[in-house]
Amino acid sequence: MKKPMRKDGGPAPSRIAVKRVYLPAEKADGVRILVDRLWPRGVRKETARLDLWLRDIAPSDALRHWFGHDPDRWRAFQLRYRAELKGRSFELQPIRDALKKGRVTLLFAAHDEDHNNAVVLKELIDQRERAAARRKARA
Repeated sequence: MKKPMRKDGGPAPSRIAVKRVYLPAEKADGVRILVDRLWPRGVRKETARLDLWLRDIAPSDALRHWFGHDPDRWRAFQLRYRAELKGRSFELQPIRDALKKGRVTLLFAAHDEDHNNAVVLKELIDQRERAAARRKARA
């Protein structure tokens, strides 16, 4: 997969970060969006410093239970989750709108920072952003 490039030839940085919701909020987070269906245990709404909670963008309960954060099921989870999101690009619109303002941090509660739905969403949105930029450059 080809990565986007900066004018100097280096890879373009993503404007999307992923972060556990349990970590302290930072100014550099930009717009903070929780992308889990369930509210994270032990997190008070007042201290979460969320800008949005997009629970409907999270994987279905059936997919979430099937995956169970098993790294051996990661590849299949990614494909199944992307399939769930197909035809529901309207669910991604709040994230795209937030990106127009600057950096976005997708928040998740899972212990595994490499195998969770926020990672899949980040990759999907980054891919779509790159594709849109290529179309714009060709026009």
